[in-house]
Amino acid sequence: MLNFTVGPVMSCEEVRTIGAEQVPYFRTPEFSKIMFENENLMKKFAKADENARVVFLTGSGTAAMEAAVINVFDTKDKVLIVNGGSFGQRFVKICQIHQIPYTEIKLEIGKKLTQEMLDQYDGKDYTGFLVNIHETSTGVHYDPVMISEFCKKNNMFLLVDAISSFLADEFDMEKLGVDLMLTGSQKALACPPGISVIVLSEHAVQRVYEKTPQCLYLDLKEALKNGERGQTPFTPAVGILRQIHARLLEIEKAGGVEAETAKIASLAADFREKIKDMPFEIPSESMSNAVTPLHPLNVSAYKIFETLKDEYHIWVCPNGGDLAEKIFRVGHIGALTTDDNTSLVEALKDMQNRGLL
Repeated sequence: MLNFTVGPVMSCEEVRTIGAEQVPYFRTPEFSKIMFENENLMKKFAKADENARVVFLTGSGTAAMEAAVINVFDTKDKVLIVNGGSFGQRFVKICQIHQIPYTEIKLEIGKKLTQEMLDQYDGKDYTGFLVNIHETSTGVHYDPVMISEFCKKNNMFLLVDAISSFLADEFDMEKLGVDLMLTGSQKALACPPGISVIVLSEHAVQRVYEKTPQCLYLDLKEALKNGERGQTPFTPAVGILRQIHARLLEIEKAGGVEAETAKIASLAADFREKIKDMPFEIPSESMSNAVTPLHPLNVSAYKIFETLKDEYHIWVCPNGGDLAEKIFRVGHIGALTTDDNTSLVEALKDMQNRGLL
């Protein structure tokens, strides 16, 4: 099987080997050492400030989204949300549930965020800005520098969901003034799903200690306190944290975040070149290296997903809802190669020859 989805993705042999081992007891100095190294490498790869902290939360990326929002905002805030697809809408829903005042910048499918859109909210006393920097459902990557400058000008707390773009696209948390960034184990970290990672600037840590969210499991104060000893307040996904450790060390050994981003960018460019004469449109004004969204001109996008899965044993990433028949996505993260790209393109060309594309 070849997996071109955007999570879970293909894992390297070492990560898979750890997954087959017995899970060790974790309230030990040995596990704490792993967690300290995980935190330091995550801070390094996110280019966070020296006093930043990292929380490893056992839960999907949505758990991290909700935890982040309710630990730094409350009913006294007024936030802006970029809503360009399924995951922007998820931030909207979280704010609705927790009664955090918000305004959404609603984007059409595939459209990028522009300066003119932001200018409408300049000087309007918003306290926070929420963005999925890569709206994975449509493949649009928003301009982090433009967003950063707007937030700095308006003194807004900047919360960035980089779940699918972390390691795939250039990102400098401190330089951009990002207060909080989150990602997930099953994306470019290329580990099984189950751990979400929240990187908090020193300012964000201070804000967490000032807030009192109405929850137990997602209260980040307890996670931060336990993190000081390399532990978590509740039983974590121990095996996945060990896999993340191996993966972070692998990235460091191979040249760090810059080398990993360059590798993913190269895979994306190779695939896009190989399909340029095929009957697809790319419905995105601004793409991440992580994924290529494709709109087939002649057939159902979901039918392509099913045929590749059932007849060629290749997984691409379908969409749900209104996009199910219109767009499928090809990921470039995880343990993939240019030869794997060739295998997918050959399958698509075979489908074309058979009149299925």
